[in-house]
Amino acid sequence: MEMPLTGIRVVDLTRLLPGAYCTQLLADLGADVIKVEEPGTGDYMRLTPPLVDGQSVLFNAINRRKRSIALDLKTDRGHQALLRLVETAAVLVEGNRPGVMDRLGIGWEVLHKRNPRLVMCSITGYGQDGPYASRAGHDLNYMAIAGGLGLNGTRDGPPVPLSVQVADIGGGGLGPAVQILAALVGVERGSEGRWIDVSMTDGAVGALALAFAAQAAGERVARGDQRLAGRYPCYRVYACGGGGYYSVAALEPKFWKALCQALDRADLVELQYSEDLAVQGTMEEIFASMTRDQWEERLSSLDACCEPVLDLDEVAKHPQIVARRLLEPRPQGRAPQLGEHTEELLREIGL
Repeated sequence: MEMPLTGIRVVDLTRLLPGAYCTQLLADLGADVIKVEEPGTGDYMRLTPPLVDGQSVLFNAINRRKRSIALDLKTDRGHQALLRLVETAAVLVEGNRPGVMDRLGIGWEVLHKRNPRLVMCSITGYGQDGPYASRAGHDLNYMAIAGGLGLNGTRDGPPVPLSVQVADIGGGGLGPAVQILAALVGVERGSEGRWIDVSMTDGAVGALALAFAAQAAGERVARGDQRLAGRYPCYRVYACGGGGYYSVAALEPKFWKALCQALDRADLVELQYSEDLAVQGTMEEIFASMTRDQWEERLSSLDACCEPVLDLDEVAKHPQIVARRLLEPRPQGRAPQLGEHTEELLREIGL
């Protein structure tokens, strides 16, 4: 079946999560993603446990439907093969530190001259300029500098790493995918290709737009004490009796009123946005009075934005996840073995 990006070739020089997630989004839309890897070692996410049949399940999760070619870009043959691939491509995505592509002889000026319609996207931790441009880092560091890590946790506790890599996936995956698609539209309208400078730290800062706006307006924004992170009783996570937790996100007055009525606590209706910790304490006592399953039975039919907090091994059984078939095996194909398509691709480019 033809898909929106059928016929669009993407050359992927990235490793690990951010770039792979970005090109996976493009592959899922039908792009022919060519993963260029170093012979013998390849993307070292391939060996990140747990392994199944000698290859990481983490690698497999974000590299399906791609083809792999093993090229040593430091050799003339590998260098020429990449340039021939670029001639056939619409997009090249890379994740090296600034300057590495130029040292390899495949920087923007060279690639743009070879293929003026090419869109090149460079995904780095801090961008192509600034004092941190060449500094090593990972998602935790980008979130730390952006301020997101400092806001995550309880009021009296230390910053807690997020369980989802926001900078990697949002700033280094989804964000550049959108920019690449926009650049492709520009090319289709007659523009030349362009070089996209993506910084994961930039993306993390952008994700905090509301927090920065609130702070600039004089509102208190602190760890465990924000509008959507523990300040109000209507938007919190509550521990249930016997273990387990329940999420309450009754921000709108109609939802909060419905919840208070279901709890037989009409006296709390006017305290929706109270900052008195005693009100939170009252809600904590209420939810601690029953188990999570009992609360689910009582609140599941209520239209009030309240849902149980699921553990990972419970997600696949949730009726909405089942209905949307989110965790079923995908039909799009498996992830490639290292260099699996080398000969095939070399033939395609006449080498």
